[in-house]
Parts: sequence; structure tokens; C-alpha cells
Amino acid sequence: MLDRFSTQAELYARYRIDYPPELYEFLLAHTLHRQRAWDCATGNGQVAVVLAEHFQHVDATDISTAQLAQAPERANIAYQVSAAEHTPLPDASLDLVTVGQAVHWFDAEAFNQEVRRVTRPGATVAEWGYGLVQVHETLNPLIQQFYAETMRPYWDANRWHIDDEYARIPFPFEAVQHTQFLVRRQWSAAWFLNYLRTWSSVVKYEKQHGQDPVQLIAEQMTQLWGPQEREVQFPVFLRLGKV
Repeated sequence: MLDRFSTQAELYARYRIDYPPELYEFLLAHTLHRQRAWDCATGNGQVAVVLAEHFQHVDATDISTAQLAQAPERANIAYQVSAAEHTPLPDASLDLVTVGQAVHWFDAEAFNQEVRRVTRPGATVAEWGYGLVQVHETLNPLIQQFYAETMRPYWDANRWHIDDEYARIPFPFEAVQHTQFLVRRQWSAAWFLNYLRTWSSVVKYEKQHGQDPVQLIAEQMTQLWGPQEREVQFPVFLRLGKV
């Protein structure tokens, strides 16, 4: 798994969304024991911090030391640099495995094998992601064009798994459930443009061309957005299964 998010770690920590309470309530309602959880590809630790309120111990791993440097410390969270597919976690030790907006970057077969190794029988596995942001009918076409046309050559092929909600990524677990949530935030145009700068495609473009591609739409976006904050919506999809 390549590290695509260290470069923009500070932006990522500030401008990426967090997840709604309803998502965590859903996870907890389907998790029998709460001794130990693993948040894989934890990034800046936002999911791990919430899990730490409910589990005795949380393992939080990521391949990016820069991302982990942004993560809040908690007494019952152990942050480690580790690939998703091969971890130092002990066998049959986990009650819950979570992956937020990252499983599309993994070697799915190797990761699923690792999940089976480190979980207890009956453990819960939950993977989720969020699709393209929606703002307003006057802004959505510009966002869609930037995402699917301007940035298309700079997205890794794995990114398109988000668009079909992981339908092509194996999930060989039992009692599988699918559900959806909606994240709503109030953002200014400037905040939204900085969110775009967290995209891996934007970082790749900037490395190749030496300029920020967000500037290509910044003026038009700002004019259409106006001086006020607008509601932005992120559709979150989640799949959950049992080991």
C-alpha cells in the first residue's frame, strides 16, 4: 500500500470530515464484546479516539508517520506504523475491526486474511467510505467536473471503488449488513477549497506540475458559493459483517 496522504497530513486533520454518532451507535450495537478494537488506516486517529471511549484498548495503525503525528494521545490507544495486511497484533485478540475511507487502497485478500488472524470468533468487521460531496445545484456540476474530468488522470484506479460503494472488493464475512449515513457540515468557500486540497489526486497533480490545481476552479467556485456558509453533504456507505 502506497502512502498517499502524508504530504497533506495537516490539511487532512483539519479539513476532512468526521463521522456521525449514528455510525458509531450502529457499530456498537453489533459488537458483542468491547475489550479490544483495531482501527486500521487510522490516519489522524479520529475513529480511534471515539472507539477509545467504549473499548478497554484500541490498536490504531497507519502507514503514514505524518498522519499519526496528528493523532490525539489517549491512555488506551496504541498507535503503530503498520501496513494493513501485516500487523504486529496478536492472534485472536480483537472484538472489532474498523476501516474508514481506506479499504480501497488495500490488498483485499491479504487484509481479509489478516483480519481473520487477529479477530476472535464472532468479532465485527466494519468498512465504510464516503462518496462525492454534494453542495447545491449551482455548484455540483463544477465539483463533478473537477472530480471526474480535471482530476481523473491523477486518481489512482483504486479510487473508483468508492463510486460503487466497494461492490467489487471482497468481503468474505458472515451476516453482512449494508447501511448508509449522511454527514452534514456548514462550510465557507475557503474551507471547501482546502478540503479539495486533501484529495490524493490534487497532491499528485501538484507534484507533477508544480502548481495547485484547486486554483483552476477557485475563483469560479468562490463566486458561485458566495460569502455565506453553505451546507455540504457527504453520503457515507458502510458494510458490516461477522468473523
